[in-house]
Amino acid sequence: MKTLVVCSGGLDSVSLAYKIASEQQLIGLLSFDYGQRHKKELEFAARAAKALGVPHQIIDITTIGKSLTGSALTDDLDVPDGHYAEETMKITVVPNRNAIMLAIAFGVAAAKKADAVAVAVHGGDHFIYPDCRPGFIDAFQTMQNHALEGYADVTLLSPFVTVPKSEIVVQGAKYGTPFADTWSCYKGGARHCGRCGTCVERREAFHLAGVVDPTEYEDPDFWRAATSGFKAEGV
Repeated sequence: MKTLVVCSGGLDSVSLAYKIASEQQLIGLLSFDYGQRHKKELEFAARAAKALGVPHQIIDITTIGKSLTGSALTDDLDVPDGHYAEETMKITVVPNRNAIMLAIAFGVAAAKKADAVAVAVHGGDHFIYPDCRPGFIDAFQTMQNHALEGYADVTLLSPFVTVPKSEIVVQGAKYGTPFADTWSCYKGGARHCGRCGTCVERREAFHLAGVVDPTEYEDPDFWRAATSGFKAEGV
């Protein structure tokens, strides 16, 4: 199955790329510049494509992103520290982001005669992001079946949609994902901050998976206090 992977450069999507490269025919990585507060993650997506020997395309949707205001990922707002499940993390929602990106990705896939688009949404995202839930994935597939009817048959692959991030680490290790060459931190500093929601989630995932975390954090121990009051989904 010829598959195009939507890749941000983060742990989830790079792990997905390695999984698809092992199980399907990976034809390329597709990334989006939507005006996110830093572009560092896109550099890591490019590294993944080079390591996997496939093309990497970055689609500029910054003009659209300028209208998707109100998120700490696009506006000049403070990125909150703490566990991903905390109410404060809703400030990181970019409205309709996945729907917009996937609609473009399906168009690109159809043009390239690809059989599938793969996306790395996972169970840990369900609490905050509505466009990462199984219902959205199913509805999007139905919509695209109608949108491309008679022209292309493209399947949306989301193998992580019902599993916690710790399982992504387990599978990433299985398929040889170079975890040190992935970027998760929302703050985009020289090293992962260790305090923002995605850093805490990343650190916790490695711990639960029993896999050594090669990531360098500014605050490597903050995650313990941040996760003490929460039970990881699916664990």
